[in-house]
Amino acid sequence: MKRSFYTLSFLLISFVFSGCVQNDEVDSIEVAEVTRSVFYAPFYVALAEGYFEDEQIKVELTTTWGGDKTMTALLSDGADIALVGSETSVYVAAQEATDPAINFAALTQTDGTFLVARENLTSFDWSDLKGSTFLGQRKGGMPQMVGEYVLKQQDINPQNDLNLLQNVDFGNIPSAFASGTGDFVQLFEPQASTFEQEGLGHVVASFGAESGQVPYTSFMAKQSMLTEDPDVFVRFSSALYKGQQLVNEQSAEKTAKSIESFFEDTELDILTSSVERYKDQGSFAADPVLTEDAWETLLDIMAEAGELPARIPFDELVNNQLAKQAME
Repeated sequence: MKRSFYTLSFLLISFVFSGCVQNDEVDSIEVAEVTRSVFYAPFYVALAEGYFEDEQIKVELTTTWGGDKTMTALLSDGADIALVGSETSVYVAAQEATDPAINFAALTQTDGTFLVARENLTSFDWSDLKGSTFLGQRKGGMPQMVGEYVLKQQDINPQNDLNLLQNVDFGNIPSAFASGTGDFVQLFEPQASTFEQEGLGHVVASFGAESGQVPYTSFMAKQSMLTEDPDVFVRFSSALYKGQQLVNEQSAEKTAKSIESFFEDTELDILTSSVERYKDQGSFAADPVLTEDAWETLLDIMAEAGELPARIPFDELVNNQLAKQAME
């Protein structure tokens, strides 16, 4: 975390005051996001509307394309904050890390992926997936684990009933499907809507609507940083909360216009429909506080996928005090 100082020049106003000097302290925070998605709209709105600047924070945002790469950036001090699936903090803690990654602010509370079919299935049923080639997400990541969780709820065994492909890098999944790989694919917005518009696929179901609430994506930092300078993370959470409130209150179109600069190659109508989809299914967390019930659901999903290394208690990997202080 880099801190810079700006000294304002003397301002002399006759008969009122003179020689007034103000020192403004600005914290520069490097944030690594796991992907670029409308799923993270409240964060982008907070950036676009200047809420972080209001809190004397300059955010340096980098997209790292994948949970493993994002967590590596955080643990190696390549980033101060990681925006990534909460499951990654469990993996790190299970390796008995001396400085674990702590979830301090929630951003999303459902899965953010949609099932996209290559063919236009006018009367889709989950059983249509049986015998198909399914282009899945990275093994052990939240999209894949929630995807398998939902498929099992629909009486589909991912390993036996599908030709499940998991050998494509996270950032290359959309292009692989566009080039002809797979009958079905699991995609975030705005990619899912873009594929519909371009005739490359058709959204037939939502994994988020089927899976229920889970701490899907959160902001996390190393325990040492939260301990050393908690005020910075309170201010960060405060800016985020303002973005969450605005997205909840305003229309999807206004949110889309606010975040346009983050999606320069995506048309406004696609951004609007993507925001609307996420709002309709309650994907955006209303505030930065993580809940224990949702955490237990996360651990259940990981266990069901055979990826839970240890059932790490909520209190060990979640710090809600900073978010609650930010909301006061």
